[in-house]
Formats: sequence, structure tokens, C-alpha cells
Amino acid sequence: MSDDRGQPPFARRLLDSLPFTIWSVDLEGRITAANAAWSRFAEDNGAPDIAPEPAVIGCSVFDSVTDDASKQQILRAMEALRDGHVPTVRWEFPCSAPDEERVFLMQVTAIRDREEVVGFVFATVDITPSHRSREALINTGIALAEAIALDRVYEEVAQQLRRAIPSTGFVIAIADEESGRFEIAHRQGYAAYTPDEIELRLTRAWLDALATSNVLHEATPNGLEITAPLVSAEGVLGALTLYAEPLESESAIEETERVLAVIAAQTAVAIERAWLVRRVESKRRLEAIGEVAAGVAHELRNPLFGISSAAQLLRFRAREDPVVEKNVGRILREVERLNKMVTSLLEFGRPNAVHLQPADPEVVWDDILEGERARFETHRLTIRRTRPDRPVRSMLDPEQLGQVFRNILVNACDAAPAGSELILVSQVSPIGGWRCRLTNFGPAIPPEVLPHVFEFFYSNKTGGTGIGLALCQRIMDEHGGTIGIDSQPEAGTTLTLTLPATAAT
Repeated sequence: MSDDRGQPPFARRLLDSLPFTIWSVDLEGRITAANAAWSRFAEDNGAPDIAPEPAVIGCSVFDSVTDDASKQQILRAMEALRDGHVPTVRWEFPCSAPDEERVFLMQVTAIRDREEVVGFVFATVDITPSHRSREALINTGIALAEAIALDRVYEEVAQQLRRAIPSTGFVIAIADEESGRFEIAHRQGYAAYTPDEIELRLTRAWLDALATSNVLHEATPNGLEITAPLVSAEGVLGALTLYAEPLESESAIEETERVLAVIAAQTAVAIERAWLVRRVESKRRLEAIGEVAAGVAHELRNPLFGISSAAQLLRFRAREDPVVEKNVGRILREVERLNKMVTSLLEFGRPNAVHLQPADPEVVWDDILEGERARFETHRLTIRRTRPDRPVRSMLDPEQLGQVFRNILVNACDAAPAGSELILVSQVSPIGGWRCRLTNFGPAIPPEVLPHVFEFFYSNKTGGTGIGLALCQRIMDEHGGTIGIDSQPEAGTTLTLTLPATAAT
């Protein structure tokens, strides 16, 4: 039947305009209606002899199905719908096209006349892009679940992004907890730009993505720059930017954004897990070193006491021999130095348990600075202190944190020129925690030494044991904080401590 202008009815024209196939069958599977897309679908499924509609009316739907498994699937769907067990039946199936393998979604519903089922409607849509995206996300999740090293995480992310989204490059940027600045952790592509140029170009997109917690995109002359936030259960990590090839439609852009959002979430979890594994490995290494150190210290203590006693007796009996007196004095000085090292080894190897309680780190600084006034006077030093604009409460052990503060203060005093100034600045960090910087203006630490200052038994300080800063690092780790050092010839040496705020802050 046609309308007054000789055109098919509106409903028929509407069905024919749909990009997917729709057809209906009776209870025996004979086709009662089909839209214009039917012929193409039938040909794609290996039935090139199926006539176009309306000649297809009355043919069996099973004539277009070449394999027994698909026929059985259709029969089971019709039976389930006829019995009223389910309102709709859906399944996916592959389809071999001349150029590529594609995946379709079949949906079957019942046609009812009052309560009686009189036929079925089949609808088939091409879901190849979303199927590929889903496969890519599954593969990404599996690959990243096995990666426990940062380098491996970045390699897997690069590989999975190439599979999931046609692109020319990507950048992973990690946000620094202290300064809030981004640092490029890994990148591929963007060869025409230096790291500083990339940061300048993408920082705004990274900040916007983190501020909104959304995936954002921006068109460029050669494609699309899509940025997703890297956020884990513990908080903000950074952002991931992908330079995608031109996409043909808004739906393709939305699909790409969804895929990138999931990959970014998986990447954030993998990065955090790699950090945790590294911290655990470091903790185990320090614990093993501590056990050895405690054992060595225990074995050294008694012989050192014997050497010291013998030297004291020798000094008493050889007072009138200046050569003996001089050498005995040297022995006693070395014994004293070794005793200090033994004490440090015991502190490191058998630390007191940490008892954390909510407190203000500034109060701990108050006690330490008051107790070290004599040291300032001896070195003729002054200290300029800046407190945070508001109090910050952290979970801390005042005694052990005080040990860290005292240690770094003594080091700063020893390194600072007599009559100079120390600068102690505390503030609230961008993520709400506590951060302080202690700066002295003594000689800069050589660049080749700087990476090793927290290593056990490493010291460039005359008479140093190489244990103090390693112990400080362990205490800060147990507090969930960080310790870092920076040294420049013009700016002096700055040691930075951070502590997370309690939930109540």
C-alpha cells in the first residue's frame, strides 16, 4: 500500500532508513516483513541468493543461516519467547566480511496478539567498534594486572593503547604531591616537542581533567587530543593524554573517550600498585639490613669495650711516653666513633614501635628548636621560621618524628657557615597535608653524591656513619610521609619533609 503521492507508508520508510536490519517472522520462521537493509545482511551472512524485499516475503529465515549452531540459537530464542520465559533474547555473533571480521548483535522479541505469541521480530546491528573496545579493555586489564614494575606498566599501557585507539602518541604525567606540578613519567610520540614544551602545552588540559574528573578532548589540525584523569582510590595521580587520529563522528569520539577513561583508571591502579610494591621491597630490604646491623652491633659492642678498657689502662701506665700517649688517644677516639656507629646500628636494627596519634608537627619542631639553642649559639647561627597559615594535624609519633627533626637540624647546622642563617618554612601542601623545608647555605652536595644520601652506610660527612638519613627515611615511611633533598650551589641545600593530614583536617 502507498500513500497519496505513490510513496510507501511512513512506517515503512522509517524502517528502511534505519542503519540496521529489522525483519519479522511467523511461528514457523517464514519472513513476513523486512526493511531495506535485509538484503545486505543476508548477503554478508553467506546467503547471496536471498532475494531483496518484497521477494523475500514468505522465505524461511533459516535459508540465510549457513551453520547449525546459529539455527539452533534462533530456534532456542523463539521457543523461550513463545513460552514467555524472557521478554527479549540477545546474542553476539561474528560475521566474515570481505575486508575484515565483524561482530553483530542479534535481538529477538515476540509479536503478541493480546496474550498469544504470533511471530517474532529480529533486529541486527553491527557492534564491531564497541566489541573491539571491550576486547581492548579486557586485554588491558589482564596485561596491567600482571605488571608490578613501573617500566612494565608503561610498556603495557603503550601497547594496549595502540591496539585500542588509532593514535600517534601519548603522554603520562604524574602530579607532584608537594608542588602540584606535573612531571612527564612516560611518553611516546610528540617527538617534535621537548618535555618542557609538552608540559607547557598540556598542563591546562591536565588540570581541567583533574578538576572536572572528566575526559576532555580538543581538536587539532591533525587529529584529536584526548585527556583523561589518572585517579586511584588513594587520590589524584596525574593525567593521560592521547593524540588520536581524526575520528569520523561524535559517537566515535564518545566511544574513544569511554575507552580512554577505563584505560586511564586501570593505569592509575597499576601505577599505584607498582609504587606499593616498590615501597614494600624497600621496606623488606631495610628490615633485612636492620637485622644484620643489629647482629653486627651486638657482636662489636663487647670487643670495643675491651679495646677501650685496655687503651685506658695503657694510657695510665705510659703517661710519660708522648708517642704512646698520642697513639692511645687515637685508639680511644676511634673506639668512641665505632661506639657511636654501634649505637646507630642498634637504633636502626631494633627500632622502637611507632605509636601514631593525631598531633601538630609544628609542636614537635617547637620542642626540638628549644632543645638545640646551645647548638645555634655554638655555630653562631640564626633561624628564620615560617609557620603554616593554619594548623595541620597528622598521625605521628612525637618522639620518633623528633628524632628525624633533630637529625636534619644537626646536619644543617654542621653544613652551614658560621654566622649564617637557617630557613625553616612549613606550609599546607596543595593536597592538604603538612610540608616543611629546612635550608642551609653551606657548600652544595655534589650531584654525583645527591642520589645516594639516603643509602645505608653512605656518607660524605667527616666522621659520619651513613646511618642517620637512612633511619630518617624509614621513620618518615612509617609515618606515611616523604623525605627529599635538593642542593644547588646558589640556593644552598634544602631538605623537604611531608606528612599526610588526618581525615579530620
